[in-house]
Amino acid sequence: MNLPELGAFLRSRRDRIRPGDVGLPQGPRRRVPGLRREEVAQLAGLSADYYTELERGSQKTGVQPSAQTLAALARALRLNSDERDHLFHLAERPIPPSAHGPASHVQPALLGLLDRLSNTPARVLTDLHETLVENDLAVALLGRSPTRRGPTASFVYRWFTDPETREIFPPEDHPHHSRWFVADLQAAAARRGHDAEMAKMVAILRRGSAEFAALWDTHDVAVKRTDRKRIVHPTLGVIELDCCNLLSEDGRQRLLWFTAPTGGRGAEQLELLSVIGTQDLASEPADCRPKPATDASR
Repeated sequence: MNLPELGAFLRSRRDRIRPGDVGLPQGPRRRVPGLRREEVAQLAGLSADYYTELERGSQKTGVQPSAQTLAALARALRLNSDERDHLFHLAERPIPPSAHGPASHVQPALLGLLDRLSNTPARVLTDLHETLVENDLAVALLGRSPTRRGPTASFVYRWFTDPETREIFPPEDHPHHSRWFVADLQAAAARRGHDAEMAKMVAILRRGSAEFAALWDTHDVAVKRTDRKRIVHPTLGVIELDCCNLLSEDGRQRLLWFTAPTGGRGAEQLELLSVIGTQDLASEPADCRPKPATDASR
């Protein structure tokens, strides 16, 4: 592992990122042109001491960054695909697939847009509907996405194998979402071609879900771009929102965000959601809370 070169590369990438690029305040007394070490560590979910040792590049420290750590640093430093691969080469780690799996490298353009959607629930997904990164409002609206690997990281997989996953939508909306998920997955499978990861997930779902198998055999195809969703929130009740998708150029990642339909109650609910976040307001007086909804949705 070439730790000195790894440290030098990290420093060079850190110096080029401005605080505003990642949603941080500029501050009046900034002595470095780019981000501070502790800011990179915070963005990557690392301790400041650990990241400092990485940048120092001393062979004596015995620092051995994992593939997951490298992927987190690549996201924090907004590395493009070539830079991400170079980082893995310097660390002597196998380069992960460029667009698949929960540790995938988030495409910088989508990540940059996500950073600017601070007042809108948003997340970046793979074409298998694995969440790569999400903002706080998305967590407040939809719950935190799993960090595990494998097929269970896919929302589509969990939709057809775990009944609790469907509780985020009203039961009467389930058939609509099932059709859309399968049609969207059909399109992704065609884009990927002979892809082992996709083939494995489809095979597992066909064996484990009669509903999925029946829908898959219809061969319906539709790339999800916009949809109207009703989402069941534990405090705010049913929130009706427009769901928008912006696909990357290769179609393997997408930025998904939610907006309130014009003239609907959803705008007020989104505004309240930004205030309460993930707090549990169950202890508040009943007359101050939204009335429970009689139906459910995502």
